[in-house]
Amino acid sequence: MSGLLEGVNLRTQIVGRNRLELLLFLLNGDQRYGINVFKVHEVIQRPTLTRLPNAHPIICGVATLRGKTIPIFDLAMAIGQKSLADGDGGIVIITEYNRSVQGFLVRAVDRIVNINWEKVVPPPEGTGQEHFLTAVAHVDKDMIEMIDVERVLGNVRAVHDDELVQSVEAMPEEAEQGHIVLVADDSLVARTQIKKTLDKMGVESVLCKNGREAYEQLLEWLENDDPILKRLAMVISDIEMPEMDGYTLTTKIRGNEKLRDLYVMLHTSLSGLFNHDLIEQVDANAFVPKFDAADLAKEIKKRIDFLNEKADQDS
Repeated sequence: MSGLLEGVNLRTQIVGRNRLELLLFLLNGDQRYGINVFKVHEVIQRPTLTRLPNAHPIICGVATLRGKTIPIFDLAMAIGQKSLADGDGGIVIITEYNRSVQGFLVRAVDRIVNINWEKVVPPPEGTGQEHFLTAVAHVDKDMIEMIDVERVLGNVRAVHDDELVQSVEAMPEEAEQGHIVLVADDSLVARTQIKKTLDKMGVESVLCKNGREAYEQLLEWLENDDPILKRLAMVISDIEMPEMDGYTLTTKIRGNEKLRDLYVMLHTSLSGLFNHDLIEQVDANAFVPKFDAADLAKEIKKRIDFLNEKADQDS
């Protein structure tokens, strides 16, 4: 176990090349699930858990690790399966998402695999709106399911996140001026959060499920000489997405002569200083960690204010 994640910090060179590494794990049964290695701090044997009164049902307890108290989520129960918390065994994957550290209780971990985002595809049609998958990937002969962790955490923090969005102030009517934001994110929860924030600000949005879909939308607007491009204030993109990640999307935008000046903000639950280095490499304009509606709104407003001031100077 101790050697499983050894050298993770040396793996950052794959990010920005439309590649990712997945830590594979098991819940109930033989189905394998995957989580991005860059979101994993460590993998440990199930520690002693202390149950909290009135905690959300999927929080099976808290653990004290290196002086910090960390909530532990029963990941199987969170996605509608039989609880893993009733037994004594199991593995806990310590992760960092959306500026918070938490553990996920799983039955066992398998291995780490390196794959291309182009091999990762959206869940099959007919899965329904209530599913907890953002994507699936074929590794060897197995189909790996990638859980929408943001949805799991969102179910616990739903009231808190809604309060954050409601605290966002609407922009003055004269500042809106018909601006549009293109959003690319594979998580339904994340897309909804961003849209709610933009709606609250009074800014129109166009939503895409991954980087490839967003880039194809841009190309379609270009081909049709769509006036929407003149109203496009910015692109907000997640980093981890099936088919095309956010770094690759940014690189393709910069490589297109007619799109290269678009303002691109990367908005991700990935943590780590290497993100800032990669943002410079792909020439993104801004980086905002998920999810704080006030921080997101502040960056959006800054961009729109700049556009409005520029328009006033040019008129």
